[in-house]
Amino acid sequence: MDEPGCWLCGRPLGRRVEYHHPHPKSRGGRETVPVHPICHRTIHARFSNMELARSPSAETLRADAEIARFLEWVAGKPPDFHAPTRRRRS
Repeated sequence: MDEPGCWLCGRPLGRRVEYHHPHPKSRGGRETVPVHPICHRTIHARFSNMELARSPSAETLRADAEIARFLEWVAGKPPDFHAPTRRRRS
């Protein structure tokens, strides 16, 4: 049976896996999906919980220009790759 990939980037998951609420837990979300730690931090650095509640699908997040640049950059990295995540600009 194939291992599931990361919900955001689709790469195979590594040793460290985090679980993201596509619809934020603070807004009543219960479902979780597996993501790389770097992908999880990128999601929350780019979007507020209010924005995630309005657009919880991976396709919507991937369509964002900033996320698309991140996905292009991280595509060739190994599953357990980690780098500092830039915080959202206010």
